[in-house]
Amino acid sequence: MIMKGTRRLYGAIDLGTTKVAALVAEEAGGALRVVGAGLAPSEGMRQGVVVDIERASVCVARAVAEAERMAGTAPRIYNVGAAGEHVRSMNSRGVVSVGDIEKEIAPEDVARAFEAARKFSLPQDREIIHTLAQEFIVDSQRGIRQPAGMFGARLEARVHVVTVSRPALDNLAKTLSLAGVEVGDIVLEPLASATAVLSADEREHGAIVLDVGGGTTDVLVVADGGVLASGVIGLGGHNVTSDIAYGLRTSPREAERLKVEHGSALSTLVAHDEVVQVSMVAGRGPRRVAKTVLAGIIEPRVSELFGLIDQQIAQSGLKRSLRAGVVLTGGSAMLTGIRELAEQVFDLPTRVASPSGLEGLSEVVAHPRFSTAVGLLRALAPAVAPGERASERGGRLASGLYSFKRAIASFI
Repeated sequence: MIMKGTRRLYGAIDLGTTKVAALVAEEAGGALRVVGAGLAPSEGMRQGVVVDIERASVCVARAVAEAERMAGTAPRIYNVGAAGEHVRSMNSRGVVSVGDIEKEIAPEDVARAFEAARKFSLPQDREIIHTLAQEFIVDSQRGIRQPAGMFGARLEARVHVVTVSRPALDNLAKTLSLAGVEVGDIVLEPLASATAVLSADEREHGAIVLDVGGGTTDVLVVADGGVLASGVIGLGGHNVTSDIAYGLRTSPREAERLKVEHGSALSTLVAHDEVVQVSMVAGRGPRRVAKTVLAGIIEPRVSELFGLIDQQIAQSGLKRSLRAGVVLTGGSAMLTGIRELAEQVFDLPTRVASPSGLEGLSEVVAHPRFSTAVGLLRALAPAVAPGERASERGGRLASGLYSFKRAIASFI
């Protein structure tokens, strides 16, 4: 964030496998107004992780330059999303004694409970980026959101902890530095997406957010206002494109066009007499293919992805918490029939969501592909996690110290 006169400027970068999205917004009357948006094809990324720093940095610089040119100004810092299969999460708990039962629980007591929840063995190549409150328990009273000011002798914090690979974070940091970007915070991408698309009812009644991107699918399970589980799966729209290219013996570019313009994730939605023209490789002439054949390639891959997620949440016992169902977002969520297929696989009500509630270039960013970037904007100035000093917010990318132990206020 940077202030110019009375303007508060915010920036966000979603560095994905297939695209880089950059947004610039200003705070106006307590609302975020998007004043710049940039999109660039992504290179140097694989399944949400940087594999070629120089190529990735060029793509980031292009998207940021487009957003800042449109905005006519530049934020000093940008929030950036973290994804990839190196992301790990777990639930933890920390218990502290408050002391005198007639004494109010102080913010310092809450901070100690959070710190106790973070005290577990962690490999040297791992680092915590989020500690998210699920609930607090004061003595035997459960389901407490804000324990400070209450009375009790024993305080327990139940939290969701997200860790990432240090080398992956180092490579991301170098990529952004080469692109001339100063980073404010690293935010888990599914958390950012959920911040952008979930309603208050969905957070309370329980939902699973699936951000289906090009190289990964980000997963977040929420209920009772807290995060129950999160993760990143290395499958996305790019895998579907690869299947089409192989199955129809065509180029990846043509396969992507076929997927976007003619593809369906559910074969039963395609008429048997519909055909599509496919350009072949090596100068061979085009051929006509039934759309049912195209759908027959797409459906198994998407069904495999949803089935894997459904199996995991069922085994964890979380499915009974999802009373509000499934929320799909991300660029690949625009695939025809994907909502209907999700409803069949999960046996839950499903909707495709775009970010909303923004002013300015709302018609530009009101698309599932911008969900992560919009969520990163909204997470730029969240409440500091209990026990964290405000001066620690930017932390590691600026000074070489890891300190991304953040709580997203909208989920507490």
